[in-house]
Amino acid sequence: MTTTKTPSRAGQLLYGCMGLGGTWDAEPYGAADIDAAEAAIAAALDIGITTFDHADIYRHGKAEAVFGEVLARTPGLRERIVLQTKCGIRLADGERPGIYDLRGRTIVRRVEQSLARLRTDVIDVLLLHRPDPLADPDDIAEALTSLHRQGLVRRFGVSNMGAAQMGHLQARLDIPLVANQLEMSLQRRDWLEAGVLVNTREAAANGFPFGTLEFCMQNGIELQAWGALAQGRFTGRQETPEEHATARLIESLAAEKGTTPETILLWWLQRHPARIAPVIGSARPERIRACRQAAQEEPGLTHEEWYELWLTARGVPLP
Repeated sequence: MTTTKTPSRAGQLLYGCMGLGGTWDAEPYGAADIDAAEAAIAAALDIGITTFDHADIYRHGKAEAVFGEVLARTPGLRERIVLQTKCGIRLADGERPGIYDLRGRTIVRRVEQSLARLRTDVIDVLLLHRPDPLADPDDIAEALTSLHRQGLVRRFGVSNMGAAQMGHLQARLDIPLVANQLEMSLQRRDWLEAGVLVNTREAAANGFPFGTLEFCMQNGIELQAWGALAQGRFTGRQETPEEHATARLIESLAAEKGTTPETILLWWLQRHPARIAPVIGSARPERIRACRQAAQEEPGLTHEEWYELWLTARGVPLP
């Protein structure tokens, strides 16, 4: 059985592998795709990232497959990293629409397929990718428990779920959930706004399940932020006056602190007391390396600077 490190401490960076494996279709990957994956993985390792986040649907499975190719050509790498993947989404296929599927037998089958693609004998962390309204928590718990007993998966978590959904599942599952991955960034702020819009007219329009952050913090569940760099919204393709103003502020802070705009964005997330762990999804080695200080240092933002970033991106005063 392969042995690996324990998961990264809360607040540390993860590398998101969604961009690896070539095109978003069923076309096979090639040698160039493996080389590109190897370069991205090397850049992540170079700045100190050791947790790699996958999903069985990324590039129709090709992200996991090229990662497995890199593991095969790099002896000893598997023992130095934490492998995390997700299941629960079925992609659209022709006229068949995409759906969510967290039936126990589907979870087991998807894990077996991920293990084969990744060329490993164990997944360190398995996340349930999206809530399935037809899912039976007892059926899920039975499948996860079986995978754990067989030594195929070490730990479990969820993605895109609220506190009530996590609590409902945890009540049936003896193994503790260890992570919840949500879209969180300086652009996507509903997770943050939910906590300050209580008792305001704007609260109903927010939509984020209030109490989710607190539930995770109270139960030792790591909050992982996908989309942490806001898809370049503040570092290259601003569209609104608020985004332009925020980009200028980020550039100013980066110059003042001798770091990069990417690091400022990540520090803003990491500065939150939930010790949010950002997921870096770029496949470009230079942009991965631009996150070095966020991977290696404590967040270098003051209380006032953190609020200035929030308020500038928000565009309106706090209630």
